[in-house]
Amino acid sequence: MATLFHYKEAQKLAQKEFRAATFKGEHPYPPALDNFVTDSQIIRGQDMGTFHIPMEFIIGTRTGLRTNAFARNFMPLMKENTEFAIKWDKLCQSQMEEGIREPILAYEYYNRYYVQEGNKRVSVLKFCGADTVYAHVIRVLPEFDESKEWEEIRYNELTKFIRYSGVNYLELSRPGYARLQQLVGKQPEEVWSVEDRREFRSIHFHFRKAYEALGGNKLTSTRGDALLAFIEVYGYPALRNSTEDQLKEMLEKAWEEITLQQEEHLIDLKLDPEEEKKPNLLTQVLSIGEKTKKVAFIHDGNAENSPWTRAHEQGREYVQSVLGDAIETTPYFDAMDNDPIPVMEQAIADGNTILFTTSAEMQAVALRCAIEHPNVIVLNCSQVSPHRYIRTYDVRVYEAKFVLGAIAGALSDDNMIGYVERFDNEIEDKHAARVHTAAAIAGINAFALGAQIVNPRARVYLEWFESEGPQEAVNRLTERGIRLIYSRSLSDPSRGKVSLSLMTEDGQKELAAPVWNWGVYYETLLRGILDKSLQAGYEESNRAQNYYWGMSAGVVKVHCSEKLPDSTKNLAELLQDNIRSGQSHPFKGKIYTQTGKALDSELTMEQIMHMDWLAENIVGTLPLLEENK
Repeated sequence: MATLFHYKEAQKLAQKEFRAATFKGEHPYPPALDNFVTDSQIIRGQDMGTFHIPMEFIIGTRTGLRTNAFARNFMPLMKENTEFAIKWDKLCQSQMEEGIREPILAYEYYNRYYVQEGNKRVSVLKFCGADTVYAHVIRVLPEFDESKEWEEIRYNELTKFIRYSGVNYLELSRPGYARLQQLVGKQPEEVWSVEDRREFRSIHFHFRKAYEALGGNKLTSTRGDALLAFIEVYGYPALRNSTEDQLKEMLEKAWEEITLQQEEHLIDLKLDPEEEKKPNLLTQVLSIGEKTKKVAFIHDGNAENSPWTRAHEQGREYVQSVLGDAIETTPYFDAMDNDPIPVMEQAIADGNTILFTTSAEMQAVALRCAIEHPNVIVLNCSQVSPHRYIRTYDVRVYEAKFVLGAIAGALSDDNMIGYVERFDNEIEDKHAARVHTAAAIAGINAFALGAQIVNPRARVYLEWFESEGPQEAVNRLTERGIRLIYSRSLSDPSRGKVSLSLMTEDGQKELAAPVWNWGVYYETLLRGILDKSLQAGYEESNRAQNYYWGMSAGVVKVHCSEKLPDSTKNLAELLQDNIRSGQSHPFKGKIYTQTGKALDSELTMEQIMHMDWLAENIVGTLPLLEENK
């Protein structure tokens, strides 16, 4: 039979796969769904209808009855003189002449498909290189398993993304589908049009060609991980408007960002600066004629109107005075008023080889600039971000808020303490908004826990404000009789100054406040860059470099007013000394949330940076991002 040739070729592929699996001690046949889900899960399955499913996600069979007829790649193992081989052969002939149109029946579980009817059709289509198969799909719902919580979060994101986009052929190895929905220009629950879906499929096809041409199939991360990382760098419009050659060129430039996705932990988090290996190394470098480094500080605002920019400018002036002729610093203001790329390009054209971008809103353009200019060191002031080409730096302010909470607990006669926090739902980048909110929650909880260790009966009453300013939120607290409040300055809220204060008839009396020391931060970072120790860390690690320093690095502290009793000031200093030395930690010991859940031991940095709960002694709720409303 003429087409028996194809069966023999398919059989060779099956035998090769079978031998490879056996050699590795792995199961050589397609897995059977019945082996790891219960009958009740199958019965409760959701009928999803009939549509095309990706061939690469079909990995097994519904039952184990005929599973040994195929190798795990679905190529046929049966001898060519069997009835099975004859039927397979005829089906292959039919596919080549007119195509297979009858849908298969498959069960979907965690985005993998297990065939109930149509195993030979799947085998033939995989042999012929088909990308999809028409299938009637029944979804098997996973049962809750605490050990798979992260996987279930990702899977729930995926099912929502498929419902809105219709894109079921793209897989991420970690949660990120909501971010992808945003990056392609869609609202959280916006359904894609038919044209949107066609355009994305075409874009994905061209991206896949470039990705595989560069060896993407050899990576342990997924093609979806690569696509998401690429869009984070260049934006979705770049995918729409680029030729295949341009796409490949951009992908090559961003390849380290792509390969980073293979790492189980994307970020190498530096919680303290490394000690210099040699004393006076900076002096030694300068003595042998090292050229002065030109350093740009690129701000999204200006020092007159933005307290944030003003604080970083003070840091720039400090580090310039400390390092002297070793560096030449230049500020660039209002970068985000228009397109920030020309501002950064101008800074590089001016000879700056080190760029500090001083706000989280500039992270995307900082990343793009770093990829386009690999000889320039680019840093961004934001909380941890998994990007290989830039380094981020931020301050563990929650340590200072823990101390402030302890001060409040010691001063509170009626056990009632107020806390006013800003919630910025106007940040266009909802990913950045989530990061900003998580950092705020960590500070709120640290404050509440600090109050609790000094005064177990203390309650922290939480109020949020948006663009209207803190006055109304403070009024809501004072109307309840609360006078001891952590808040922004009421007399000049635009300056961004925050403090623990006593609200009196004569106004806001500041008692204690957190103080950021950006000058020390920039001095330490620049010394590390100048003596090459920071570059070495970047080159040696496969992960993104993030600096998240606190009291132990001298970049944040608590300033106490003279109005405070000496005993309270001594308490504040003792707590700060313990935090600096590592003897104390704001999130150490048993912690109870508002829901009564107990969190034991010391929270990890991952848990701190992704907080979505409030401590038991907080009276209030968390705000909702627009995407979750």
